[in-house]
Amino acid sequence: MKLTRILSAGVFGLALAISGNSAALAEADGNALVHSRELGGQVFMMNEVHMSLYFFANDELNVSNCYGDCAVNWPPVILDANAELGENYSLIERTDGTMQAAYKGKPLYLFVGDSNIGDINGDGVKGIWSLAKP
Repeated sequence: MKLTRILSAGVFGLALAISGNSAALAEADGNALVHSRELGGQVFMMNEVHMSLYFFANDELNVSNCYGDCAVNWPPVILDANAELGENYSLIERTDGTMQAAYKGKPLYLFVGDSNIGDINGDGVKGIWSLAKP
């Protein structure tokens, strides 16, 4: 199983690695803020508490276009500006000065309609939201 991480400098933690029906804790060399996991035959991205992440089709490369009510329903993945990032990850600055995680330049979001690990209720919403996949 592939496990990609965004790491926070100087913080040690655990990342949950799940393959099929078995779960095992894998020691990480930092706090796994964003990683990918296989669940139900799909590999998708999630945050440190294993909630699904999404891409917004109306975003531009390295630019978030989700603000106001959009950001209420689709909270951006905000990280500390000093976070050390894994390969293919970056931070983009939002108009309010906060730093949003991005994968290959695509900003990452959560969905308020997901309440349990493995929920992917935001996938396909209005044809402009998609499950973030590496």
